[in-house]
This record gives sequence, C-alpha cells and structure tokens, in this order.
Amino acid sequence: MRHRKQGRKFGRNPAQRKALLRQLAISLILNERITTTEAKAKELRGVVEKLVTIAREDSSHSRNIVMSRLDHEPSVNRLFDEVAPRFEGTPGGYTRMAKLGVRKGDAAPMVLIEFVS
Repeated sequence: MRHRKQGRKFGRNPAQRKALLRQLAISLILNERITTTEAKAKELRGVVEKLVTIAREDSSHSRNIVMSRLDHEPSVNRLFDEVAPRFEGTPGGYTRMAKLGVRKGDAAPMVLIEFVS
C-alpha cells in the first residue's frame, strides 16, 4: 500500500530532485509557460503556487524566502514585479496544465504548464 507516501522521486536523489524542480520553477517564471512531462508538471505546480503566494506580499522577508528557494535573482525579481501582482486578489490556482499528447521518443505524456492570466 502507498498510503501517505506523497511526491514523486523521478529516479533521482533528493538533491537532484530539488535542483530539477528549482530549474523548472525558474523557467516557468521567466518564460510564463513551459512544456514538460505530466508528472514533473504536477510536482512543479505545488512548488510554483507556494512561491506566488509568498510573493503576493512584497516585503524583504518574502523576497529572502523566495530567494532561498530559487537562488536566481532575475526570476525572483520577475516573480515579485510582474507575476505576483496579477494574482493579488486570487486565493490560489495560479497555473493551468494542457495536455499535448505523448513524446515521440518514449511515449511520455507531455503537458503545457502556464500561468493563468
């Protein structure tokens, strides 16, 4: 039974998993939309939505928290200056996923993940 075993491992150790999700989050913040596998997008959704929720309050403390998680100053600035203000009155659901079919090489289900507005 898989009860209470949350998250996906992606065949990586914890440091590699953290780096993968960090880079996907940075790409999504900078480009507004990315194409990735369905499993990675589902994990990324939780990471990015928490970052946007923190970034809705623009304070030095919030910036320090987000910077500690992303460690990429251009994406942190874009998150606070452009992305988070769009969701000021929204209580959640900042991203959407659209299925694109399967990848040609290994038939992995691909999705497009993007910010809603």
